[in-house]
Amino acid sequence: MSSFTCRKWNEIYDRLYEVYGDCSCPLRHESPFQLLAAVMLSAQCRDERVNQVTEKLFAVAPDAKSMAKLSAGEIADMIHTCGLFDAKSRNLRAAARMIVEEFHGEVPRTMEELTRLPGIGRKSANVLLGNAFGTPGFPVDTHVNRLLNRLGAMCDDDPVRIESAACAKIAPEKWCNFSHLLIQHGRQICRARKPECAKCVLATLCKKHGVKA
Repeated sequence: MSSFTCRKWNEIYDRLYEVYGDCSCPLRHESPFQLLAAVMLSAQCRDERVNQVTEKLFAVAPDAKSMAKLSAGEIADMIHTCGLFDAKSRNLRAAARMIVEEFHGEVPRTMEELTRLPGIGRKSANVLLGNAFGTPGFPVDTHVNRLLNRLGAMCDDDPVRIESAACAKIAPEKWCNFSHLLIQHGRQICRARKPECAKCVLATLCKKHGVKA
């Protein structure tokens, strides 16, 4: 575990906030169910592509009840450009049916219930909690994992332990936006290959630059 102090965790947040501000989820949606579907489709797929696919998908099946009536094959035909479409279509249909049968057509609002849905893990559940329900959640994706380890705030690749550490250092009302900020910075500046360190507002906090925690 890193020795990064609470102050430095919050300085990461503050510096990123000065650049990106309050971020919103880039996946277009008009309901918790639509966000759930978009999150499922976003696995190993760019947000721009997901938004193109869901525009057509939600025109046919905008809610759990209508999605549950489709066959996995019908869903697969509409989402095939997202990749992994066989598994995604099965999970989406199964999750829609569970929502209809067990949750009266409404997406559940707790981590325990969300992670019971096919295709929804802890990261996806945190996206839903933070963006659909306003409940504090800290999604850990590859960008979040990479940045926090590259900075030296973490020395651990386990998403659950990263989530736990971040939530212990940052106020709950900042969790969701902190994840968005790290993702934005990871896409624009601190990329996996060829990070633009000269442009990075976090450079003086970063282990990569020899700064001690």
